[in-house]
Amino acid sequence: MTAEKTILTLADVKTIAEAAEREAMQNEWPVVIAIVDDGGHLLYLQRLDNTQFGSINVAIEKAHSSIAFRRPTKVWEDNLSQGQIRYLNLPGALPIEGGLPIILNNHCIGAIGVSGVRSFQDAQIAQAGITAFLQNKTTTRT
Repeated sequence: MTAEKTILTLADVKTIAEAAEREAMQNEWPVVIAIVDDGGHLLYLQRLDNTQFGSINVAIEKAHSSIAFRRPTKVWEDNLSQGQIRYLNLPGALPIEGGLPIILNNHCIGAIGVSGVRSFQDAQIAQAGITAFLQNKTTTRT
C-alpha cells in the first residue's frame, strides 16, 4: 500500500507568486517573495525592483519558519509582544509576521515568506498568493 502525497507543482508556485506580486505592485510595495516546499526547500524566489537585498534572506527564513512549525510566523511575533521571550530560543522560529503555511486539504504542502515592507503588509501579500492558489484549486476541481 502506498500513500499519495500532495505537493506544490511549478504551476501552483507560479499561481501563488503571480498573485502575491500583483498585490505588492498594486500597493507599490517593494518586496521579496519566497516559496518553499513541505521540506523547506526553496522553490521560488523573486525580488521586486528597488527591494533591499536584506529582505532576500528574511523572506526565505519566514517561509522556513512557517513550514517548520506549520503556522504563521505572526504566532511567534504575538508571543513576543506578550512578553514571552522564551520563544527567542526556539530554533528556526522567526518572530516576524509575513510567513504563512500553504495548507491544502488539511495538509501543509509548503509555505510563503514575504519581506520588504511592514510585517503586516508582508503577510497581506503572502495571503493574496495563498488565496489565489486555493481559489484556483477549487475551480480546477469542479
